[in-house]
Amino acid sequence: MQRSGAEPIRVLVVDDQQIVREGLVALVTLIDEVEVVGQAGDGAEAVRLARETSPHVVLMDLRMPVLDGAEATRQIVAADPETNVVVLSTYADNESIAAAMRAGARGYLTKDATRTQITTAIRSAAEGQSTFDPTVSRRLVAALSEPAAEPSAAAPARKPSLPDGLTAREAEVIELIARGLTNAEIAAELFIGETTVKTHINNAFLKIGAKNRVDAVRYAYQHGIGRP
Repeated sequence: MQRSGAEPIRVLVVDDQQIVREGLVALVTLIDEVEVVGQAGDGAEAVRLARETSPHVVLMDLRMPVLDGAEATRQIVAADPETNVVVLSTYADNESIAAAMRAGARGYLTKDATRTQITTAIRSAAEGQSTFDPTVSRRLVAALSEPAAEPSAAAPARKPSLPDGLTAREAEVIELIARGLTNAEIAAELFIGETTVKTHINNAFLKIGAKNRVDAVRYAYQHGIGRP
């Protein structure tokens, strides 16, 4: 569901453990301009409630009975691509992360995330942006990437040219996005302003056809950006 600027962010909380689910509901309720519109204990119930409540953001557990979180995410996003799913899971193994991203999740946090991280993820998702735990971001690249071919011993390795007309700076920015850095962190890393970072991101996304940071992470692994 697309959100207008004036309305609160509508959040659906999904977790099969009641105590965890109720704790998340209590936490999210305290966030300014955010409204919990429902809670579900399994993936099938999440799909049904997403259809009934039209949330802007779904906080989604992965391993649940009846229907797992990845498949629930796939069905929710397929029914309404403007619904943004943020996975909040105990598990951060490569298989779980890759499954969630392929299903269309907008972000991925582990359950040891702080209130600030969860708040940031909800707000970012509502604006169509992605949020990853830094460890998850690194694992996402590893989970989806294939080992690069070893260079021939007969010839020295060449530094590959940048794809799609990217500048060196734009490729740097994509690499840092794939590492899970925010715009502010990228600006600090490269010693440039946040406005300049946004300009590089807009230009890079236009060149590579990315709609969001998830697309940029996938692009980075596909083209070996940031890998030796």
